[in-house]
Amino acid sequence: MLLLIQYFVAGAISRRNPMKALKTMLPAYMTALGTSSSAATIPVTLQCALNNKINPSIASFVIPLCATIHLAGSVMKIVGFSLAIMYFIGVPVDFATFIGFIFMVGITMIAAPGVPGGAIMAAIGIIQSMLGFNEQMIGLMITVYIAVDSFGTACNVTGDGAIAMIMDKLAAKNVREGEGAIG
Repeated sequence: MLLLIQYFVAGAISRRNPMKALKTMLPAYMTALGTSSSAATIPVTLQCALNNKINPSIASFVIPLCATIHLAGSVMKIVGFSLAIMYFIGVPVDFATFIGFIFMVGITMIAAPGVPGGAIMAAIGIIQSMLGFNEQMIGLMITVYIAVDSFGTACNVTGDGAIAMIMDKLAAKNVREGEGAIG
């Protein structure tokens, strides 16, 4: 669902067919399912972005950058699994604390490595400190996260294509506006 939203927004901004663009990104999605690594998927994601007619200079900047900082799939998994574990174990959920936790996970994901399991390892500190997870809860969190890590990675790298579409449109608009100011 997140990918559909990302591509419909990107399609609206870039005036491109979002379903065609999403279909073009399928090789990156499948590669990420197999590798569970955003970094390992960069060459395939870059080629898919180029196949989506993204300017090569924009794609070659945005795709590697996003492979390390655009982790929407990972954030969704960490937040969802944390909430599920708290619910099943019977830990009360404080809404204000959980909202703060969501923002902190988002910030932490900027530094998460693009390797399998990198996001959960980067988030363990805030899961313990903000949500009060003990060793057993952390162990369960890591286990569940790693079991489905490839799906979050696939969401991450495929979403990078939507970001590249938006950046391509914004860069083209800036070039046009700049040319008008000069001439």
